[in-house]
Amino acid sequence: MLHLTYSQRALRFNFPARTSRGALTEHVAYYLHLRDTAQPERLGLGEAAPLAGLSPDFGPGFEPRVAALCAAFNRRQLTDLLPDTVNDLINELLESAWPALRFALETAVLDWQSGGQRQLFDNAFSRGEVGIPINGLVWMGEAAFMQTQIEKKLAESYSCLKMKIGGIDFATELRLLAEIRAVAGPDQLTLRVDANGAFAPHEALRKLEQLARFELHSIEQPIAAGQTSLMADLCRESPIPIALDEELIGVTQPEQQAALLAQIQPAYIIIKPTLVGGLHATRQWLRAAETNNAAWWLTSALESNVGLNAVSQLAGEYACPDLPQGLGTGQLYHNNVVAPLRIAAGHLHYDPAGEWEIPS
Repeated sequence: MLHLTYSQRALRFNFPARTSRGALTEHVAYYLHLRDTAQPERLGLGEAAPLAGLSPDFGPGFEPRVAALCAAFNRRQLTDLLPDTVNDLINELLESAWPALRFALETAVLDWQSGGQRQLFDNAFSRGEVGIPINGLVWMGEAAFMQTQIEKKLAESYSCLKMKIGGIDFATELRLLAEIRAVAGPDQLTLRVDANGAFAPHEALRKLEQLARFELHSIEQPIAAGQTSLMADLCRESPIPIALDEELIGVTQPEQQAALLAQIQPAYIIIKPTLVGGLHATRQWLRAAETNNAAWWLTSALESNVGLNAVSQLAGEYACPDLPQGLGTGQLYHNNVVAPLRIAAGHLHYDPAGEWEIPS
């Protein structure tokens, strides 16, 4: 009989992780454990780690919903899970309003179906044959802290950096970008920025024009989500290619997704399975992007290594990774789940023979 339980861990950041929405010092993750009582050593593991101020399912009702999911799953007294029934099962057990939990359940089921070894897909990345290029993330903070991060990432041979902006004085952010470009030009270093919706609509285009001199690859979500017409105007007028991120949250139906991309016409979309509802939902967004001529990359959403592994192995299913993916957040925590993931020369690597910690 299949049995679903959960555990949780308060992940502690190595530093206050600041965005324009505020600072994070702790992030609570819930882990789904799927076992067959007749074969308990075969464990499927999934992570639900909603983010305060961003995830639609974050809040005091989340843990009761996790417990209710486990109870509802166990009442079904399932003895097997066939691949073509999984999405229907998830839809029956969880509404689209619980994207992080849908991601966790889907990952746990896929892991269990694949033998319970955290090897969710069979591709060159999951077999340990290739790495996935990733962007090095520069967090907001005092100028000296950001400068230290930049120097460290450049020393670690990243070919792509992403800098969070919108949380400190804009003039200081421009100076930091100028210092990066003084060290590495656009032919040496791809530079992305992420505003997390921090620009007011009346100032956004002016700020984009000031940023353009640094020959940026893209800017994520310059204005807050939900201003579709304004974002469409910006995408037409901006001298920097715009990537949608928070704009995708809560848009779950294929026809809605197609309409959103057709209206805004972004250069890129950035897909976080924790925020859009899992791996199947991510693939749905990828199809919408292809139809509407938007390029894309996948990004983890501050999960521990359990969630990061799932997103990374999905990225490994695609030949995409000419575009660096947003998968470098596994080094954020004092008490991350130990996993055979490592970063070398701006690439994320997986060792299928390595050891996994099981979060309890």
